[in-house]
Amino acid sequence: MIRFKTFAASAAAATLLAQAIPAVAETAWDMATPYPDAEFHTRNITQFAEDIAAATDGGLTITVHSGASLFKHPEIKRAVQNQFVPIGEVLMANLFNEDPIFGADNIPFIATTYEDAKALWDAQRPLVEAKLAEDGIRLLYAVPWPGQGFYTNKPLETGSDLEGLRFRTYNATTARMAELLGASPTTIEAVEIPQAFSTGIVDAMVTSGATGARTKAWDFTTEFYDLQAWLPKNMIIVNESAFSGLPEDQQQAILDAAAAAETRGWEMSESVATETVAELGENMTVHAASEALMSDLAAVGETMAAEWAENVGPDGQALLDALK
Repeated sequence: MIRFKTFAASAAAATLLAQAIPAVAETAWDMATPYPDAEFHTRNITQFAEDIAAATDGGLTITVHSGASLFKHPEIKRAVQNQFVPIGEVLMANLFNEDPIFGADNIPFIATTYEDAKALWDAQRPLVEAKLAEDGIRLLYAVPWPGQGFYTNKPLETGSDLEGLRFRTYNATTARMAELLGASPTTIEAVEIPQAFSTGIVDAMVTSGATGARTKAWDFTTEFYDLQAWLPKNMIIVNESAFSGLPEDQQQAILDAAAAAETRGWEMSESVATETVAELGENMTVHAASEALMSDLAAVGETMAAEWAENVGPDGQALLDALK
């Protein structure tokens, strides 16, 4: 009897102790992304989320909401900043109007290879991190799109052949380029491209080979100019308060997964660049730009680089000088 009472008392004490120790909370985050599941950026993000779940034994899970299903692309940065969602993906150059430092990788013809794009990113990154930190946001990683090219329904011999075209653009920088070329800029999200062409809203666009292949650009355009004009980057951002509120091991799991995703994403981008231009070539005419067209486009690039550096100030000119 005494032993039974002792056992019962010990069991009761153990129960009380277990109740007093809080269970390790599982955290579930939603992530807002603007591109479809098939896009290589989204596939990379999905792997990023899976890596975090594995590293934390399910302590932190991230549900990826693709295709702008949670927030539209222009809303994602603000949503992360205001903690409507803890983490998201944005095209960096879309924030140009907030600060021109975000648009460095969208200046045509200053970084037209992956090597140059990486050098640009190394110089740009600390400036981007500092600017995001002012809004309570932490940069996790960034991955470039393949080089941008022009899609049209007529051949281009010089820059003047773009005059008057309704030109699909996706941020202030591409809109400025269209203006300098005499085209009419029209903002269209990537998921809306086929419909925009089929309804006559636009009749030319600038985007990567990856987006062109995914949207089957040959269904609505006939010519692709593989210009490698610039390699714009998508960046993954997280609300600093949400990040700092996690246990240290989960924070480290995010940082480790982000570093892996950046390396993997750059490799994916290069592979996609080769594969998608080949796919475009099987379905439409792929051109190298003529000397006259390249000369006209380079002049636009010089004008835009000068404008950008003036807007940014000393940091901008130093960044451009580092690439020369």
